[in-house]
Amino acid sequence: MHQGLMFYTLGQRHGLGIGGKKDTSGAAWYVARKELDSNILRVVQGVDHPALFSKNLVARRPHWISGSRPEMPLSCTARIRHLQEDQPCTVTFGSNNECLVEFRQPQRAVTPGQSVVFYDGEECLGGGIIERST
Repeated sequence: MHQGLMFYTLGQRHGLGIGGKKDTSGAAWYVARKELDSNILRVVQGVDHPALFSKNLVARRPHWISGSRPEMPLSCTARIRHLQEDQPCTVTFGSNNECLVEFRQPQRAVTPGQSVVFYDGEECLGGGIIERST
């Protein structure tokens, strides 16, 4: 039983109320997915569990610092969290003013509602709001 899906973040470790379980590895548990339609919170054991990683994401309402969309496909780097190292990716445009981001390496805990920010070296190109991972 959980306290409500809105109280959990993808990749969250603390506050799950699971603790140690008999017949498991003893590794920590992490939020892997929130299924809103069925009110199910999916958790997995271990920081490197494959369910915590995504290679692609869809971002909505991209904003470009230059004021216009760059030529696509765009090879650049991106961050999905503040202190993360820049991650190589390719950005293309989908329908409904969405951009599709494909990372070279899978990223941990891609979280809807958070930002993805694009860079060319030290220059910030723009960003968008993460809609979902794919």
